[in-house]
Amino acid sequence: MIIPLKNLDELKSSVKENKALLVYFSNTHCNVCKVLKPKIHELLTEEFPLMQMYYCDTIESPHVAAQNSIFAVPTIVIYFDGKEFLRKSRNIGIMELQKDIERPYSLMFNN
Repeated sequence: MIIPLKNLDELKSSVKENKALLVYFSNTHCNVCKVLKPKIHELLTEEFPLMQMYYCDTIESPHVAAQNSIFAVPTIVIYFDGKEFLRKSRNIGIMELQKDIERPYSLMFNN
């Protein structure tokens, strides 16, 4: 399930409540974003089921994007244990993203 974020408080509480989460920043005018979003969701569902996925529309919630220094879409920000671990923008490969997440995810959840 992809959970929508509307304000900064929702993002802050989500980061605190979840051991692992991915925030997907994009908007409806980005065609690449539309194609990439379901692929990332599928990756998380199949390979990293304990990682939550959140979505922030940068047009509907520009203050959330600005507070997180999001200047290009798509941008992915990954948090582990309440801290930003990884940030990727524009050119995002699914296989590369999977490799970036595998080790910290396995350390966090396979102990």
